[in-house]
Amino acid sequence: MLKIDLWKRMAIWLVVAFGIAVAMPNGFYNTVEQSNDAEAALAAGETGSDLEAQAAAWPSFLPDNLVNLGLDLRGGAQLLAEVKVEEVYETRMRALWPEVRDVLAAQRDTVGFVTDESNTEGELRVRISEPAGMDRALSLVRGLAQQVVSVTGVGQTDIVVRAVSDTDLVITLSEAEMQATDDRTVRQALEIVRRRIDEVGTREPSIQRQGATRILIQVPGVGSAQEVKDIIGTTAQLGFHPVVGRTNDAGERAGAGNVVLPSLDEEGVFYIVERSPVVTGEDLVDSQPTFDQNNRPAVTFRFNPSGARKFGDYTLENIGSPFAIVLDDEVVSAPTIQAHISGGSGIITGQFTVEESTNLAVLLRAGALPADLDFLQEQTVGPDLGQDSINAGAIASLVAFALVLIYMVLSYGLFGIFANVALLVNVALIFGLLSLIGGTLTLPGIAGIVLTIGMAVDANVLIFERIREEARTAKGPARAIELGYEKALSAIIDANITTFLTAVILFAMGAGPVRGFAITLGLGILTSVFTAIFVTRLLVVIWFERKRPKALFTGKYLRLVKAGTAFDFFNRAKMWLGISGIMVLIAAGSFAYQGLNFGIDFKGGTTLRTESAQVIDVGEYRAVVEALEVGEVMVTEVFDPTFGPDENVATVALQAQDGEEAVTNDTIDAVQDALRTIDPDMTFPAVESVGPTVSGELIQAAILAVVLAIGAVLIYIWLRFEWQFALGAVAALVHDVVLTIGIFSELQIRFDLAIIAALLTIVGYSLNDTVVVFDRVRENLRKYKAKDLKEVLNLSINETLSRTFMTSFTTLLALISLYVLGGDVIRGFVFAMIWGVIVGTYSSIFVASTTLLVLGVKRDWSNDNKNVGGQYANIDA
Repeated sequence: MLKIDLWKRMAIWLVVAFGIAVAMPNGFYNTVEQSNDAEAALAAGETGSDLEAQAAAWPSFLPDNLVNLGLDLRGGAQLLAEVKVEEVYETRMRALWPEVRDVLAAQRDTVGFVTDESNTEGELRVRISEPAGMDRALSLVRGLAQQVVSVTGVGQTDIVVRAVSDTDLVITLSEAEMQATDDRTVRQALEIVRRRIDEVGTREPSIQRQGATRILIQVPGVGSAQEVKDIIGTTAQLGFHPVVGRTNDAGERAGAGNVVLPSLDEEGVFYIVERSPVVTGEDLVDSQPTFDQNNRPAVTFRFNPSGARKFGDYTLENIGSPFAIVLDDEVVSAPTIQAHISGGSGIITGQFTVEESTNLAVLLRAGALPADLDFLQEQTVGPDLGQDSINAGAIASLVAFALVLIYMVLSYGLFGIFANVALLVNVALIFGLLSLIGGTLTLPGIAGIVLTIGMAVDANVLIFERIREEARTAKGPARAIELGYEKALSAIIDANITTFLTAVILFAMGAGPVRGFAITLGLGILTSVFTAIFVTRLLVVIWFERKRPKALFTGKYLRLVKAGTAFDFFNRAKMWLGISGIMVLIAAGSFAYQGLNFGIDFKGGTTLRTESAQVIDVGEYRAVVEALEVGEVMVTEVFDPTFGPDENVATVALQAQDGEEAVTNDTIDAVQDALRTIDPDMTFPAVESVGPTVSGELIQAAILAVVLAIGAVLIYIWLRFEWQFALGAVAALVHDVVLTIGIFSELQIRFDLAIIAALLTIVGYSLNDTVVVFDRVRENLRKYKAKDLKEVLNLSINETLSRTFMTSFTTLLALISLYVLGGDVIRGFVFAMIWGVIVGTYSSIFVASTTLLVLGVKRDWSNDNKNVGGQYANIDA
């Protein structure tokens, strides 16, 4: 009977209330954000009545967690940098030379004279003059080895020492130490990048390690990726080196263990300095801008105790000798040591401006990057484009929401209102969960929410259609409602688990905005199942307890499929398979003949988005850019019904330059200057660069993601049903993926990383449909043991046809709204989804079921007959 215990009702309402309360601050985003910023400023020690007023603008007793806005919504810059860890090996070897020299020099009677003969990066080559002393030299140098400080390197030493001749020995880092060094280097680079960006005071930067040697940097609110690179791109490697000599010849022979470096201030002057520094910037604890005795900008520095001791000992022993302050392989100054410097502090003078001395102090204070960074990927989104994206996404979401709400009421009346209430709760829960976990909302994430709006009604449609069906045979409306929930539950769980699997794979394999889409899709699946099974059911039970109706669905409702339909779907099964086969061949032929129009995600290069008040002449744009001889140039005008007459938008795509991970900033500046000769007021609201290394990896990851998604589906359905069902579902999935790729190839729509997200979502959606049909097939195989498989399949498809069309229609309502109103940035993504819904609906009826008919299926399901709804049927609200 229909009964939900009081404690369960209270639990459901508490979850709903908590979700709405946590999501509520997002409805007052600017106010809450300003209040949070003001509270943080006050906590940091700042004062002011304006700050106090802003902090008080949002009540302290209310939740204040917000969903983070992605760069495509807020505007800002994103960079993917790779740490060149190999450089640290060379630094370690150079730092080791003084120790090796001193320990061998103490045994000069045995090993003779010692010289640094290194000529290969990453190794220290030492020559002794007495061959007979080689064994002793090896023993002494090996004595300098230390234990590797890492979990995987326990019991191993950090260096390997070997003799390569009678007089030469070579020292290198051990494999275990290299791995430990790589990890430490990336961690150090990550922390230093974070410090440097925090020094500038940008809003909520996101700096994360990605993979073994990469760092993902996202900084909202900055004007360009170049600004971020200016902050973090300088290595600021500081060293204090003994001076061997001074010369005007850059090619002068430096001698073993020395190097020739240019003077920063004196053009044409070079210093010969010892390669190994006395003290490095790693020993610095503070650095501040100041002025020297002549009132010129300078920089003070202070060492830690270890650095102060080394610096003090050196200055004591070398009074009257010059030493070089070297910054990034340039000699800033080379003063003569006048006296013993024992305090561990000093000053760097030079021809600085005030701004230069301030920036140098920031860089030194933040610490030296242990290695250079290669920027593999860059993206800049202007705040105006971000705001346009927010507006477009919000309008599309509201329109989609309204259309779905109206459609549900027309289709199910009061039950449709219950579903709409659950849908509102569903969206609130998604935002509440995103706020709790600190999730980032991107434009594809908005698309994920809009898609959830369309798909969230699916569980309710399954239940309502089943209640409507049971009402024709059950004894009374109470029993019809009970059976409706009980028998629909298995299909709901199976269908959503398969879709959730694709969301998990998308999150694991995706990057950036694709992950944002996966998060919203995954959370939407969880919340939609909760609202359908618990919230809608509770509303129906409360209504039934009060009204006690004699019948259900007695009025006239909008029906896409009439009750009692009995189409023979397999009368022309060969024709349907033939049509599918022809379409697959056409898609494959188009792909083989002209391929895909890959975006820069997959082929590398740079794309600039231009905006001008003047009408776009594609030929003129191409001509001014090609004159720069920057390689292949593609200019595409962007059409959008939401653009005003003065909004003329185009994209200019440049191929990756030979030998470069991305198009250089000089090239980007030159292209922008060339385009401004057409329109001096032209703006560039977005710039994106992807290097060939990343693009190649993205292709591999995309292919792997699709294969993994299909494999996961195959295994799950095999476990829940039988292998024939699994092959039928996979046949439908492959059909949908191939046709989607084919339509993109035929129409030459740009194919980028977001389309992979769409492909995987299509896999999940198509599966959702297929599993619902298969679940009914399994139930009818138990119920009608005398009917042949063809009859059971026909009956099952007809019984679920109304639900199939209802779900597809609501999803298409949401997607079409997003396609028309959501802006051009995600139009390709939404087009793929629309196409996927259409072919997914077709394939679940004709491809999957026909494959099952051809393969045959197990008929004896009697062992499970006691649990007709499947293993989840007895779940109670």
